[in-house]
Amino acid sequence: MTPHGATVHVPAPAVLMERRELTGDTSLIRIAPDPSATGWLSSYIPGQFIQLSVPGAGEIPVSLADMPRQNGIIELCIRRVGHVTDRLKALVPGNRLGVRGPFGVGFPVQRMKGSPVLLLAGGLGIAPLRSLLYYLVRNREEYGEITLLYGAKEIRSMLFRDELAELALRRKLRLYLTVDFAPQGPTGDVECAVGLLPDLLKGFRFEANRTYAAVCGPPAVYRCLASELEEAGVAPERILLSLERRMCCGIGRCCHCAVGQLLCCTDGPVFPLSVLRQIPEAL
Repeated sequence: MTPHGATVHVPAPAVLMERRELTGDTSLIRIAPDPSATGWLSSYIPGQFIQLSVPGAGEIPVSLADMPRQNGIIELCIRRVGHVTDRLKALVPGNRLGVRGPFGVGFPVQRMKGSPVLLLAGGLGIAPLRSLLYYLVRNREEYGEITLLYGAKEIRSMLFRDELAELALRRKLRLYLTVDFAPQGPTGDVECAVGLLPDLLKGFRFEANRTYAAVCGPPAVYRCLASELEEAGVAPERILLSLERRMCCGIGRCCHCAVGQLLCCTDGPVFPLSVLRQIPEAL
């Protein structure tokens, strides 16, 4: 939850610092919130989200793509999908924004200490898992083996591929990639399978009884991935699914993110499978 009540409803001013185009419709932006906001942003836990407001357009819920920097700068991965993101795409460095948050329940990084961690990302789901990945890498000695399984439609839509390959080459993580369609031409330094993300998991060997699994991606793959992980021996309470796509107001008022009697923005967006299995149609 947000430590200071005033920031729940009133956005802190922020400035767009930089934009890097990742694909034709997806950008990585860096924004600098007002120094008054850096205190409560320092409480951010991977898996939580903020509300990003664009003057004259509205606001959207966004998961951080990395941990906040010491100077308060945060990175957000934005896909152009509607009115607010259209306006955001037109902004240039120096333009004003607003931020509220962080909100929700993130990944239990303290409870995960000492265990291997398996991250499973599909498509844009790599963006919220990127903050968890970098948290684990920066605190490498506190966790067991880190593995990322990442699936995308095709090579050119795979986000952060170069930096993930670099982490793998530095032996910071084990990296396995897959695409729905066979790539055309060179695929780079990291081998890439062809198939769906659940196919990549089948037959994958890991210490299932000790592993925490963090999952984020298209809703259609959640049920398959959860079943495969359970069959492999991962306990349901260690299978952590981010339902961040359901976010709306961030403070539990609009109820658009309801999952049974729970709300994603206050009880999630990260839920263990053991909780979601008790809610009909949660997945």
